[in-house]
Amino acid sequence: MKVAKTNYLPLDEFINIALYDKDKGYYMKKSPFGKDGDFITAPNITRLFSEILAIWIITFWKSIGSPKQFNLLELGAGNGEMMKVINETLVNFPECYNACSFVIHEKSNFLINMQKKNLNSKKFSWIKNIEKLNKNPTIFLANEFFDAIPIKQFFKKNDYWFERFVNLSNPIKAEFNEEKINIENIEKHLNFAISKNQKVIEYSPDTFKYLRTICELIQKNDGGMLVIDYGYADSKMRETLQAVNNHKYSNILENIGDTDITYNINFHSFEKFINQFEKINSIFTNQKKFLTNMGILQRAEIISKNIPFSKKADLFYRVRRLIDDKQMGELFKVMLIKNKKNNFKTGFKN
Repeated sequence: MKVAKTNYLPLDEFINIALYDKDKGYYMKKSPFGKDGDFITAPNITRLFSEILAIWIITFWKSIGSPKQFNLLELGAGNGEMMKVINETLVNFPECYNACSFVIHEKSNFLINMQKKNLNSKKFSWIKNIEKLNKNPTIFLANEFFDAIPIKQFFKKNDYWFERFVNLSNPIKAEFNEEKINIENIEKHLNFAISKNQKVIEYSPDTFKYLRTICELIQKNDGGMLVIDYGYADSKMRETLQAVNNHKYSNILENIGDTDITYNINFHSFEKFINQFEKINSIFTNQKKFLTNMGILQRAEIISKNIPFSKKADLFYRVRRLIDDKQMGELFKVMLIKNKKNNFKTGFKN
C-alpha cells in the first residue's frame, strides 16, 4: 500500500497515516471495538462504568456552581456507547440534564456516522475544532483518547538524542531508522525540560496541543477535564509503543492500516505540562480507586438484587475487570484537570 508522498517519515507522521488516512487509516474505515474488533473499552464491558461517570459529572457540575448552561464534551467517543448511557442517566437529574449540551469531538467520519446511529438524539452535536466551542463552562471527557494520538520517540545514545523514523521504501518490509536531533528545540516549544533525567522520550505534539487548548478554555470559561487512560506516573519515561490486532499484540510495521497503534500515557509529563498554567492544577488516582470511591460496587449490589444468579455473576465479573489490580484497576489511571480555586476531590480521595 502506498501510504505517503515520501517513503521516510517521523514516527508520529507514520502513525497518523496508519490510523487516520482518510481512505485506508485504521480508525477511518471500521469499528475496532468489541469482540469482533481488536479491543474492548470500559464502556463496552458494562454500562455501570458510564453510569458512574454520569454521577461524577453531576457532582463536578455542582462544584462549578451548577451553571444553567454547560458543555459536556467527549473527545473521541468511539461507538458512542459511553455518551448514550451518560445521556440516559442524566435524564433522571432534570436540572443538570436541561443545562447540558452534549458535544462530541471526533476525527473519523466513519465513527461519527456510527455515533449518530447509536445516539439518535437532537441533544448531541459534533465539533471538529474545540477552539470554536461556545463560552459556557465545559466538562471534557477523554476515555482512551490520548493513547490513540500519534507519538514521537527519542532515544539517548552517548549524550546525543536520536528521533525514530519509519522507512517505507518497501512497505512490505518497513523498518525503523534513527536521526540525530537537537532536543532543545523541542523543549523550547513545550516550555519544559522533557529530556531531563531521561534515556527514552515518548510524547505526542498533538496531545500537548490539546492540553494547551483545553487548559486555556478551563482557565477562561471554567469546567475541567477527566482523563481515563492506561499509563504510568513515573518520572522516568520508557518505551511503550505497541500494536494490537484481534485482541493480540502485533508488529507495528505489519498490516499497516489494519492494526491499532497505541502507547502508555506518561501522566508525569502531563502534570509537568499542566503546571505551566498559573490557575490550573490536576489530581490523580488509578481506575480502581476512582470507581470504588464513586460507589461502583454498591451500585452493582443494588442492581443485582432482582436478577438471576448467572446474570449477577456476569455483572460482578465485568465490574472486577474494571477494578481488579491485575486487570484494568491499576493499569488505567484517572486524572482531573481543573481550576485551582475548585477544591473538588470526589472520586480522588485515597
